[in-house]
Amino acid sequence: MSASVAVYRNIYTEDRFKQAYGSEDNTSGSLRLREKLAGRCRCSRRACLHLLRERVPIFSWLPRYRLKKWILGDTIAGLTVGILHIPQGMAFALLTSVAPIFGLYTSFFPVVLYMFFGTGRHVSTGTFAVVSLMTGSVVEQLVPTPLEMNSSSPEAADFEAQRIGVASAVALLSGIIMLCMFGLQLGFLSTYLSEPIVKAFTSAAAFHVTISQLQSMLGLRLPRHTGTFSLFKTLASVMENLPHTNMAELLISLVCLAVLVPVKEINMRYRQRLRTPIPVEILTVIIVTGVAYASSLDSTYDIEIVGHIPAGFPRPQMPALQTFPEIAGDTIAITFVGYAVSVSLAMIYADKHGYSIHPNQELLAHGISNTVSSFFTCFPSSATLATTNILESAGGYTQLSGLFTSLVVLIVLLLIGPLFYFLPKAVLACINVTSLRQMFLQFQDLPELWRISKIDFMVWVVTWLSVVVLNVDLGLAIGVVFSMMTVICRTQRAGCSVLGRASNTEIYRPLENHSKCYEVPGVKILTYNGPIYYGNRSFFREEMSRLLGLTPEKIRSREKARKALEKREREATVNTVERGIANTSFSSENEFFKSETSENDVQAVLIDCSSVIFVDVAGARLFTQMCTECQKVGVHIYLANCNESVLKILTSSGLMNYMNPQHIFVTVHDAVTYIQQQREKCTENTTTVWV
Repeated sequence: MSASVAVYRNIYTEDRFKQAYGSEDNTSGSLRLREKLAGRCRCSRRACLHLLRERVPIFSWLPRYRLKKWILGDTIAGLTVGILHIPQGMAFALLTSVAPIFGLYTSFFPVVLYMFFGTGRHVSTGTFAVVSLMTGSVVEQLVPTPLEMNSSSPEAADFEAQRIGVASAVALLSGIIMLCMFGLQLGFLSTYLSEPIVKAFTSAAAFHVTISQLQSMLGLRLPRHTGTFSLFKTLASVMENLPHTNMAELLISLVCLAVLVPVKEINMRYRQRLRTPIPVEILTVIIVTGVAYASSLDSTYDIEIVGHIPAGFPRPQMPALQTFPEIAGDTIAITFVGYAVSVSLAMIYADKHGYSIHPNQELLAHGISNTVSSFFTCFPSSATLATTNILESAGGYTQLSGLFTSLVVLIVLLLIGPLFYFLPKAVLACINVTSLRQMFLQFQDLPELWRISKIDFMVWVVTWLSVVVLNVDLGLAIGVVFSMMTVICRTQRAGCSVLGRASNTEIYRPLENHSKCYEVPGVKILTYNGPIYYGNRSFFREEMSRLLGLTPEKIRSREKARKALEKREREATVNTVERGIANTSFSSENEFFKSETSENDVQAVLIDCSSVIFVDVAGARLFTQMCTECQKVGVHIYLANCNESVLKILTSSGLMNYMNPQHIFVTVHDAVTYIQQQREKCTENTTTVWV
């Protein structure tokens, strides 16, 4: 049984509707702003506690912590992620071109700080491959690797100090930028890195990471290439030096890959059955380190090992502040990438588990993490894909899991770190490559993306090619610009359609998609599906002129005919008055219906503004110009469904000097009914709408 709707009401213009249903609040904007500022600046014990809970979320969620229900899951998840942080931290330190110990520091301090300030319950922070790769490019540019240097010489220690000084400076500047963005409440800027951009960027960056690790996996001592076409330069350099491959390191790499890849695949496929994933990375590190120590692989086969890892906490020291001018541009890109990935991950798991995160608070959390950590010789950190996924799948509930993660890393820093002296760097390179599995699998999304949106598919492809062919920073910038250009092009070429009415309803739909709808005789109803601004005003004008058939020649001829008709009417009026008869049937409201036009000619144009989200000054002037041109040919313009901001701009621009304010209606059907009743010369005082 189908339901039916019957409506009987008055016709509403915008003015009449506001009089009947408008708000009576006439408070000025400046007064409301003063009241808001006064409310924000009011100091009380309750306001201070609210601010403390808002800015340090641990004081909000910790008192409500369900100890019996959540502690086991947080403990297991935290310990699991902590075990994974150890090999990954050292491995990603190689990407950053610093010693492995600094990766362990970066896996400790940001984790503790995010536990206090972060809002993502399932977010695991620390070292991230893409951010490490971008930071490593900056380090290599300012402190390039010398081809020949004894790792035990004093020059080597000074060299490492310079490198971590630059990496820490990047972390400090990145943290400062995030804190400034938090102060300006710019958390929304992460939305400019859309999902196709982030996925394409991380997938392409995975190729850079893989190629950069080939030399370590093959035992080649080659300088690291940076800048445009760096991937191809590195690949060419590796191919040229293939005859110099260290067979021992190649064998270690093949064995590690043969172990890591299948076990990680098992972890992924059976993650629902496994209470915790198999810690294959740390097991590989322990076993290979033991074999290297027992066999003296470093001296016998000249393999490259991690070397000395100091035990204990790092001494606080200042980053290389003098490098700020040189690293500023790259740091901005690193900041946006790290923040966008972190917020995206936090939102994914927040939606999955039914809670919300606050983007601006995430800026504060990551800003404090990077700023404070930089004074403890850490490089930039962010949320990480692999460890966040493991944290959630291992049963983590809250940020408290970060406490157990940091405890595992702390034990390694204080006690176990020096035992990794004989760990081959080829093992860390293999861990780097195998950790990128999720990023490579993002290619699987392309068929679905093509089916859903071909424009987003093009954004993905352009971003991926730009990052792979050029470099990480420039490719990301090209991807963002291209994505924004697609948005601009879509607003510039928004569709303009003619609406028709469905019989015996108040429903109006585009005629090209609804053949059974019909045009209202004498009325052309148009809709434009986008904003009207300086960028698309010419296209909007062309579309309107095409649909209305208003060419400059037709406007001139119709205007000439209209003036001739007015002249004849004036002469006829004078003759009638001279004969003593007054003609009172003429009404200015119906003047445009009394012309020589036929019944099927357009006598009124109704613009449905429901899809016009905003209008700028240029668009408002175009409305005025169109209104003037239509009046020249005896056609009146009506508006319907204008939102408040559009109506305010049109009114302020002086449009009401060229059109009747009573020709702006609440709905399309109100306007159509009004026009039809005027054509029928309805003499009733109260007009109504029938549906």
